[in-house]
Amino acid sequence: MFAKPFRVKSNTVIKGSDRRKLKVDLATAFPVLTADELSELVPNKEELNVVKIYAHKGDAVTLYVLNKNPLFFELGKCIYPTVYVLWRFPALLPAFTTWPPVLDKLIGGADLMLPGVVVTQSGLPHVKQGDCCAVKVVNNGAPIAVGTAAVSSTEMQSAGMKGRGVCILHTYMDTLWAFGDKSGPPSLPDSTETEEQANGEECYPEDEVGKEEEVATCGDEANGQEVTDQACTGVGQLSLSEQIHEELDMEKQMEDERRSPQELMDALLFQCFLHALKIKVKKSELPLLTSTFLRNHMFACCPSGKQLDIKKSSYKKLSKFLQTMQQQHSLIQVKELTKGVESIVEVDWKNPELRSFSISEEAACEVEPVPEGREVDIPYHPPEIITVYSVSARVEPLFLDAQKRKGTILQPAEVRSIITDYVKKNELVAENNKNYVMINPTLCDCLLEKSEYQDVESIKWDDLFSRTLCKMQECYQIVFPGQEPITKKGHLDPIDISVASRGSNKKVTLIKNLELYGLDPAIVSTALQHRVQASSVLQPLPGAKDRVLVQIQGNQIHQVGNLLLDHYKVPRKFIQGLDKASKGGKKK
Repeated sequence: MFAKPFRVKSNTVIKGSDRRKLKVDLATAFPVLTADELSELVPNKEELNVVKIYAHKGDAVTLYVLNKNPLFFELGKCIYPTVYVLWRFPALLPAFTTWPPVLDKLIGGADLMLPGVVVTQSGLPHVKQGDCCAVKVVNNGAPIAVGTAAVSSTEMQSAGMKGRGVCILHTYMDTLWAFGDKSGPPSLPDSTETEEQANGEECYPEDEVGKEEEVATCGDEANGQEVTDQACTGVGQLSLSEQIHEELDMEKQMEDERRSPQELMDALLFQCFLHALKIKVKKSELPLLTSTFLRNHMFACCPSGKQLDIKKSSYKKLSKFLQTMQQQHSLIQVKELTKGVESIVEVDWKNPELRSFSISEEAACEVEPVPEGREVDIPYHPPEIITVYSVSARVEPLFLDAQKRKGTILQPAEVRSIITDYVKKNELVAENNKNYVMINPTLCDCLLEKSEYQDVESIKWDDLFSRTLCKMQECYQIVFPGQEPITKKGHLDPIDISVASRGSNKKVTLIKNLELYGLDPAIVSTALQHRVQASSVLQPLPGAKDRVLVQIQGNQIHQVGNLLLDHYKVPRKFIQGLDKASKGGKKK
């Protein structure tokens, strides 16, 4: 659920009545918690926040956050603990055990399959279908994932430990964990042990352990005999090469855990870059627009379950990353063939790093070959545009009680709630008419004009809210599916379509601001060329850094409008200039 970034809708301090209700709900959901433990999780005096979010698939989730760490999340009518809580109370949930390499698959969004479950001496934990449960790795009692049982423990055994075991909701290293202080799991004694450990035998998990009904090969391989993962685990007889392979995988897993998310993104970026050069880019394609290289080549080489995001790397921008690949690694040459538009003009195919780069079998299978001259069709989803407001210096005194300083971004509903709390706390509601709010010195300084200081003693609630918003800095949030919201001051410029004359009264259609809506100008330009069979060029947009202008021959506003509205599903209100389309002459 939290394998990809989520969007925060609101973040407010919990009220006293809701705090008490939360305690009751937790006591009901987790009866093993004592009164002291409940008070530790939901303290009376410390600030506890309620954060409402939308997961990347659109699920509405409520988080309860204490000291910047999410403690619980509520989905539907069920409440679940995060790993931060389970590290303090490891026995809170029944826990299944698995091997450390499986964690990487769980972080990527996979569920825990029964062949990947390690059966301990005490057997499986007793669960019913849908019960909340945890997942831990061998030799550590600290849980690393939370989910629900896909079937009961009785059904797991009767099915021969095949199929789905735990539907994973949250894991260590996912975006919910990253919303907290990003601390790692502690080393806790594990009260359970596997049968192999009890007998003093050493066992290595299979490379693809955890996949449904996967068949592994053991010591009987020479005789052509096949056994399941579970049987293989029982006897602990993997070949030496498989053991070494697993040890290397576990070493890599431990190394990845020590690296920061930024370092991991840098490594993924470099891997996708080399992979794209190795199998996707052909000499005949050069020069190649850098934006096209990223969208059609690097994104296509990103391993399944991972998401390439340059903004989360140390480079922040594609141009800086490619500059590093050119200057420090001498892999490519990038030039500005058109002012403001960069292209890859040369690739050093004999570069040692590129020649030595090997593509894993798994990654090679994930990248489908693309026919010559055809682009990868990456689905486009229009962003959600939200109007928000930034706390200005003038109105900051009204927001101090809510601990919102100058520059804090708030949605209109949050502003309304904070101002309402301020009025009630300062007892400013007019006694003789509840529809009016009395003006105190702070409200006077923040909201009234100088000419109103002596005359205005009270204002209506609606006037109070509208004046507050007028004194704040209007901003907008643009939210692309699966990405963090982008907040900018002012208004969002629409996609602008216009027609201009170029020598001998020839008409050209100009399109700008496509990048603001997540559209690649190079892709749009190519699509229009195919539609209208006319030439198009990209030009730098004057006065706008990192933006380009698409120019195509003729008055093509109808075709541009159809492409944006029907194919890309951009809302009409964000497109300007559709009314300038040419009108056909009347037939005589």
